[in-house]
Amino acid sequence: MPCTTVLVGKNASNDRSTMIARTDDGHFDEKKLIVVTPKQQKRKYKSVISHVEIELPEEPLAYTASPSVDPANGIWAATGINAAGVGMTATETITTNPRVLAADPMAELKKAKSRREKETPGGIGEEDIVVLVLPYIRSAREGVLRLGALLEQYGTYESNGIAFNDEHEVWWMETIGGHHWMARRVPDDQVVIMPNQFGMDSFDLEDAFGEQKAHLCSADLREFIADNRLDCNQDGVFNPRNIFGSRTDHDHIYNTPRAWFMGRYLCPRKWKWDGPDADFTPESDDIPWSFIPERKLAVEDVKYLLSSTYQGTPYDPYLSRDNGVRGKYRPIGINRTGVTSVCQIRDNLPVELRGVEWICFASTTFDALLPVYPCVEKMPDYLAKVSLDVSTENFYWASALLGALADHSYHKSNRDIVRYQDAVMTRGRQLLREYDAKMLESGDFSLAAEANEKLARMAKEETGKVLYKVLRAASEGMKNGYNRADY
Repeated sequence: MPCTTVLVGKNASNDRSTMIARTDDGHFDEKKLIVVTPKQQKRKYKSVISHVEIELPEEPLAYTASPSVDPANGIWAATGINAAGVGMTATETITTNPRVLAADPMAELKKAKSRREKETPGGIGEEDIVVLVLPYIRSAREGVLRLGALLEQYGTYESNGIAFNDEHEVWWMETIGGHHWMARRVPDDQVVIMPNQFGMDSFDLEDAFGEQKAHLCSADLREFIADNRLDCNQDGVFNPRNIFGSRTDHDHIYNTPRAWFMGRYLCPRKWKWDGPDADFTPESDDIPWSFIPERKLAVEDVKYLLSSTYQGTPYDPYLSRDNGVRGKYRPIGINRTGVTSVCQIRDNLPVELRGVEWICFASTTFDALLPVYPCVEKMPDYLAKVSLDVSTENFYWASALLGALADHSYHKSNRDIVRYQDAVMTRGRQLLREYDAKMLESGDFSLAAEANEKLARMAKEETGKVLYKVLRAASEGMKNGYNRADY
């Protein structure tokens, strides 16, 4: 599924929290935010897409999820934080190449061609991965190891990137062909940017097959590379992107421009990003996977990156005049996003308070990021009770309506959108501060549910106010308008 991911190590954030964030860019997939309790977690899982059946461990942890409202194609849980304070987002669709796919084909469903034949189930994919992993892990590293074992046993039918975080570490994992994988611990002082391509541009195989401090991979990865002559690197440098990734014209329109914008934001002075002598352009294949940012990032920065339409550049589709390159590249903040989350795990707090899940439905360009506490028994109805019927009584549909209206009245509505996003962020932070203090003082962590209800009511109030303004602006711009006074 087309997505954009940002990962933030604890020393790269302003408050020593770790953050993993991703836009879930499907095909206008309606989403909700729920809590899955241990009683609700099934003990046997069957994939809708691949038909694979997997026995699940006993004693799962509670976790949050953002599943599809329509279950026809499976759960697609997308993202969440579990009761042990571990976050996960899955998956970022990534690219590969025919050399890899020929050596390790995807594990695809093979349906029976006749009654005499039995079908062969496929592997696991984005539909399944959160449900199969998040309830059973107590650290980010455990997430990598559990998913790695599942990939080696069952395989996958698609190329995916997956992120995990706890209070200390962030890990990024990428699948390789049908059954191989590699994962890196994100350096604490760095920020990773991922735009739908195979991302890792360095990897320490000695560590992966030795102490495994910051690198993990499938057990036969060295042999897999050597036996299939996959290494395209020069001068002894090991760059996984050159071996497992892609380098196509499509990447230069769809993927690399997003990395360019994000790198430009993170390190505007270290490299030159514009002009004929730029170090990196929107179509560069060698934009780094990770950066030490020139200033530390807050949640607001992550939201800004994931809302981008290349504002401040000639490629912004909302420029009032066509300059020949307006709208040339795929934006980060795109129309078809279902849900965007920032799984933030804070340090030096009780596990019940450690996680904050920041949630945004529909297009991030126009919609607001709302924080909630994940360690509760259920989410407020405004976030969880979503159907396929359009209604402003829930955050998903209200956000989707807001984005569609604001897009058609962009220049009139943009100021109101920015004020709305700031208001939800400000009031959300104020409520977090208030309830953090209350729960730390009292030890009563059940107050998190009360906080979430207040946060949801606040979001509904602010969204209602901005919807009124944007609807008015969009109505005034209708093509059947006429300025002459009626008689």
